[in-house]
Amino acid sequence: MSQTPLDTLWYTHSPVPTGLGIAVESGRLAEAFLPTGTNIQALRESSERDIREAHFDHHLPNSVRHGGNIPAIWAYANCSDTRLLGLSWSDEVQLILTTVESGVKTVRDLKHRRFGIPKWANVQIDFTRAQALRGLENALKLEGMSVSDVDLVDYPYGGTYSDEQVRHVHGAQVSFGFNRTQRRNNELIGLLRGDIDAIFLKGAHAVQLADEFGLHIVIDTGSHPDPMIRSNNGTPRTLTVDRHLLEHHFDAAKTIVDCVLRAEQWAWANPEKTRQFLARELNTSEYWVATAYGEDAHRRLRTMLDEQSILALQDFTDFLQRWQFIPRRFDVRDWIDFSVLESVLGATSKLSI
Repeated sequence: MSQTPLDTLWYTHSPVPTGLGIAVESGRLAEAFLPTGTNIQALRESSERDIREAHFDHHLPNSVRHGGNIPAIWAYANCSDTRLLGLSWSDEVQLILTTVESGVKTVRDLKHRRFGIPKWANVQIDFTRAQALRGLENALKLEGMSVSDVDLVDYPYGGTYSDEQVRHVHGAQVSFGFNRTQRRNNELIGLLRGDIDAIFLKGAHAVQLADEFGLHIVIDTGSHPDPMIRSNNGTPRTLTVDRHLLEHHFDAAKTIVDCVLRAEQWAWANPEKTRQFLARELNTSEYWVATAYGEDAHRRLRTMLDEQSILALQDFTDFLQRWQFIPRRFDVRDWIDFSVLESVLGATSKLSI
C-alpha cells in the first residue's frame, strides 16, 4: 500500500458517547498526528455547508466518522465508498413518552392512539424519523402489535441538519446562529398541547425533558434484555472511513483506531472525568448522563467488531430498507474491514480490549 503523506484528516463525531469524541476533545488525536504533520479538521465546524453535510453523507475524502449508524448505513447503501472499521455499543434510554392526561399507561394502550413522529423535508436521510419509528416498532413488537396499530402524525421540519455551523464553547457543541424555531421539538409541543398521545425520545435530553414536563414513560426499549430490541441509531454506533483514506493512508487509519481504543481505555479508568466529558459533549449535566447511559457509562465505551453488534447492525439495516429509508439491502459484513482493528490489536500488548 502506498503511504503518501496525509495532508488533512477530516473528522466528525456525533454529540453522543464515542471513543473518537474523547480522543478529539482530549487532544489525543491531534497529538498522534503531530509527527506526520497532518492537519486535523472538524468538518462540522467548517464554514462551508457542503463540508458539514459530509457528517451525514460521508462524501468527503480522507475523513473519519464515529456516531449514529443511520447516516453511515445510508451513505454506504447509496454507494458512498466507505469502510466500517469498528462498532461501539453504549446503551441509552429509548423512551415512549405520554402525558398523564392521555390515559396511556402501557404499550397496549397505544392501539389506535396518535403517535407524533418527525418528518424533515430537505434532508438526504431523515434519521430522526427512522430512529423514532424503530423505537415505536420495537416497543409494539413486544406486545404482538405493529406500527399499523397506531395512527402516525407527521410533524414537519424545514431546513437541513447542516444549516448551522457548529463550534465548541467550553467543551460543548454549540451552533452558530441558533434557530429556536428550527431546533424546537415539534412533537413534544404537540404532546403537551394534547394534539397527540405519545412520542419517542432517546438519550440524556429524553430523561431530562420527561422529568421537566412530568411525562409518563410507557416503556424504555433501551433497557430491554434483547439486544435486537435495543438496536437503533445509537446501538451500535459506527466508526467509518472513506476507502481512499484506508487504501492510501493505512497507517493513518491505524492511528485513528489506536487513538479510539486508547481513549476508551482511559475512560474505563476515569469514570468521573468521563462523565464530565460526556456532560459537555451532550450539553447537559452529569446527572442526566448517568441516568441516560448508566452509572457505568465509562465502561460502555468499547469499540470492537463483535458478533452481537454485527448481527444487530444487520437487523437494523434490514429495518431501514423495509421502511425505504435506504434504497437497497446489503450484507454489513461486505462493508466491514477487519484489517485495521486486527493490526492495531496485534501491534501492542498494552491494549487489553
